[in-house]
Order: sequence, then structure tokens, then C-alpha cells
Amino acid sequence: MKLFAGRRRARRLEKELGDGLWRQAHDRFVRGLDRYHQVVEGVDDDVVHNHLVAIGDELADQLPAVRDLCRHAHRLFPAEGMNIPGRASELHSCLSKAANHVATTAEAAAMVRVGSAEVLSVRRRADRVLASLQDAESALERAH
Repeated sequence: MKLFAGRRRARRLEKELGDGLWRQAHDRFVRGLDRYHQVVEGVDDDVVHNHLVAIGDELADQLPAVRDLCRHAHRLFPAEGMNIPGRASELHSCLSKAANHVATTAEAAAMVRVGSAEVLSVRRRADRVLASLQDAESALERAH
């Protein structure tokens, strides 16, 4: 049954986001979140683990906003390939930065996991994700 649910989800995402630029932006964010949570699973210290989980939950809470931004972008600037429509370049850049910051947040969590960094560094990187998403929302409004 899970197989069919996965296929339905994939078809729905393709319909909403296309299979090019905006789908890639969405999927990169999702992969970063997955990686973050994989890293956090291996943290032994309960206090540190709980802090990292809270940050991860905050980032995961942004996924509907990312999907919504990508859905609106696909509707306004349909792109089945990887070419960025001119008026959408700022929006795409902000979404790309958000995904990159999720990846660096996962890297920071990995450094915390091995004892080479503090949770504060993870928090700072997560704040960059949130700021990039706010910038993306502003860019979408300007692109209308």
C-alpha cells in the first residue's frame, strides 16, 4: 500500500511543481531535511539531541511553505527544464539558498554530534534557512 501512496504523492507533486526547476528546488529542501534528521538520530546526549530535534522540527514546519512557494512559482513561471525564467531569478535564488542552508545546518549538526561544534552554530544556520524563506516570499510578491 505504501508503494501506491508514494506514487500518488509523486504524481501530485509533479502536477503541482512540474518536473523541472521548481520540483528540484522543493526536493533539495526535502533532502536536506532528511539528512538533518539522519544526523540527529545518532546524537547520544539527550539534552543536545532534544535541542537539535527542536531545531529540526522548526525546519520541517517550513516544508509546507516551501511547497507553496514552489507551487506558486510553477504556476507563475512554468519551467519544465532547468532554465530559470528571468523574473523568477530572485525567487529561485532564495529557494536555492534555503536548501543550501538546510544542508549546512545538517553539517553543523554532524559537527555537534562528533563534539566539534555547539548547538548554537546549528541554530545560526537554521536561522539562515528561515531568513532565506522570508526573502523568497518577498521575492514572490515582487515577481507578481
